[in-house]
Amino acid sequence: MFSATAGRLLPGPYRSLFADRTFRRLMPVFALSDLGDGMTVVAVAWLAFVLGPDGGQGMLAGIAVAAYVLPGALGALVLGRWMRRLPARRLLVADSALRAVLLGAVPLAHLAGLLTPAVYVGLLGASSLLHAWGKAGKHALFAPLLPDDQRLAANSVLSTSLWSATIAGPALAGLLVGAVSPAWIIGLDAATFAVLALQTGRTTLPRAPAPPVSAGTQRGLGILRRQPELFGLLLATWVFNLAFGPVEVALPLFVSDDLNAGAGLLGAYWVAFGIGGVIGALALGAARRLPLWPAMLGIIAGHGIGMLPFALTDTALPSLIGFAFAGLVYGPYSALSFTLIQDRAPADSLTTVLAARSAVLLTASPLGAALGGFLLDRTGAPAVLVGCGALMILTVPTGIVVLKLHKGRRQRHQPSRIPAERARCAD
Repeated sequence: MFSATAGRLLPGPYRSLFADRTFRRLMPVFALSDLGDGMTVVAVAWLAFVLGPDGGQGMLAGIAVAAYVLPGALGALVLGRWMRRLPARRLLVADSALRAVLLGAVPLAHLAGLLTPAVYVGLLGASSLLHAWGKAGKHALFAPLLPDDQRLAANSVLSTSLWSATIAGPALAGLLVGAVSPAWIIGLDAATFAVLALQTGRTTLPRAPAPPVSAGTQRGLGILRRQPELFGLLLATWVFNLAFGPVEVALPLFVSDDLNAGAGLLGAYWVAFGIGGVIGALALGAARRLPLWPAMLGIIAGHGIGMLPFALTDTALPSLIGFAFAGLVYGPYSALSFTLIQDRAPADSLTTVLAARSAVLLTASPLGAALGGFLLDRTGAPAVLVGCGALMILTVPTGIVVLKLHKGRRQRHQPSRIPAERARCAD
């Protein structure tokens, strides 16, 4: 039972949130699964370096990171006819069970001596097939259960869990890589998904309205296109994710080749990034008082600035500080984005909208990772990392120009409606 003493220690919105029995029961397994995914930030790329041929490790790492994410976009598009019929809980269970089985096969194949690069990429790709729907189910699960004033708090807790896992997961993986193969770390991630599938499947949720089955105007991409604010946010986030994609591939090579260090320092980079992200996520109240677009564009620019110290390779300290700063400014981004979508999208189409959003965004980071792997075999990791930051910074003036053009177009069209309305009134 939620104790009164613990409740008094929480701020008001979080106190009522954790008083909800369903949220309190599921949040620990969400956090456990986030921890497993945090470990794979190090393990997926590091295992690719182990399996890759000489001179092609960067390319295989890019392909592996892309395979771990990209098929989710395909699953969102191809399987939508069947998946959008399912409630959020079943979507989450299906995705978690699939990932548990296929990621669990990675250490088994390693143990049997069958883990070739092709097998590895195939298992990663198949495991992500339902992930867009699983993420949609996770964020839609609580929407019908919580009042509107608790949604931002719930998204903030989910975001803080992800950032906390970004601290603990890579640090734990960095320690374990020195003792066991990265394949076994991926196996631990599979175990966390098994726990998530089991606990979510056992949890009884109040019956929510069934999602629409028809493929009419309520489909997710159509809803996003009809709402300029949501569509603009989707485009900005896509470019942001594209620019960040090469980081997961370039950072391990930066640590091993430019700094001559091991997986422990790689974990330290992600720990610094995660600590910054947790602080930023907890400071969400300050970010939400800002106008939406200045806040979003400021986050993207700040993240890009944090990547520039990777140009310095004599010591790890400047880039560690910069990466922590990048996490700090990025912290509120996810919670603000999901809250806006939950507020604007029709309630009975929320999982469809979130799955469509995930399908679009899931193409960005893998594309960036594959591009990063291609560039790494032709240039250095510092150049790729600094280039990521430069692309993020360049996104901001482009976004400002687009916003001004859109605003000017609305202002030009608005006066033309007034005489027509007056004419109708005169008639």
